Amino acid sequence: MNRNSLNFSGGPGALPESVLLQVQEAVIAVPEVGLSVLAISHRSDWFASIVAEVETNICKLLGLSGDYHVLLLQGGATQQFSMVPMTLLRGKTSAAEYLHTGYWSGKALPEARREGPVRVVWSGEASDFRRLPGDDELSFSADAPYIHYVSNETVEGLQFHRVLGRDDVPRVCDMSSDFLSRPCEAERFSLIYAHAQKNLGPAGVTVVLIRDALLKDAPENLPGFLDYPSQIEAHSNFNTPPVLAIYVVLLVTRWMMAEIGGVERMAELNRTKAELLYKLLDESQGFYRGRVEPQDRSMMNVTFNLANPEVENHFLAAATAAGFSGLSGHRAVGGVRASIYNALAIAAVEKLMGFMEDYQRSSDRAA
Repeated sequence: MNRNSLNFSGGPGALPESVLLQVQEAVIAVPEVGLSVLAISHRSDWFASIVAEVETNICKLLGLSGDYHVLLLQGGATQQFSMVPMTLLRGKTSAAEYLHTGYWSGKALPEARREGPVRVVWSGEASDFRRLPGDDELSFSADAPYIHYVSNETVEGLQFHRVLGRDDVPRVCDMSSDFLSRPCEAERFSLIYAHAQKNLGPAGVTVVLIRDALLKDAPENLPGFLDYPSQIEAHSNFNTPPVLAIYVVLLVTRWMMAEIGGVERMAELNRTKAELLYKLLDESQGFYRGRVEPQDRSMMNVTFNLANPEVENHFLAAATAAGFSGLSGHRAVGGVRASIYNALAIAAVEKLMGFMEDYQRSSDRAA
């Protein structure tokens, strides 16, 4: 397997080989246009059709009704940390409710506080973000403008396996690292956002799903670039968009529909990959030590430690020499992280498992 197939990076993640081959061709010339995708105008009819198909494909994959808009924006999840409270919290007296479950949900908090009052419903900081809250630890207000949480904490390897919040309060969710990896009851959310470089494509484009009703009281004095209604009116073409990145997202959605068979089948494959790796951790007799509580384990990011940082560095160097990429844990927590996003094949996980088993056996013999 080549290094593209063995990319366990937390992001940018692996892309399907069939998509990479189409992108390779399109950089020279998109077949139906005869021009490089890097040179096709964002004002062309061809690009308008690409945006329309991406919107349609995402709605089909999630089973969304017609009262949602799909936006293809820039600025990553970081921009959404600001756009959400600018739109939904500015001028409000009731506090927006946020969950602080890890590194990225922590990044959203100061941006929200710039716009209005924020109540942290629950924080995992005291437990070093090694678990998520149970329902008995959560109490949500009916008066909150919205509830915000991150469905999958990429850094720590935590994932919610249920929908949080009240049905009478708008739910806003950062699904950057597990969007389209499993069914998500999308219509229970008023706004979902996800940057592309985990499961959707390359960096440079962020998908935002937004329910029409959420915008009825939106401020009218926001800068156009940061205004959801303006972006909707422009069909994600308010300014020059990342044409190549959006084209790759289109190819990935086609791949999911035609080659994988939809989100349900994608979830089955992702579950298999995660179960294989977690079984290895659990049966390693403490050689590989899972970072988080088993009930909150992520299907996207498998985080673990070895005996000490010195051993971890040796393991990572050996893994790189064996052809694996991106296994270093995030700088905030260290350790090892195997990110197993949609395009990473089961065969790649099995190859990593073989390496990990061999590494443990050789370490046991040396001891």
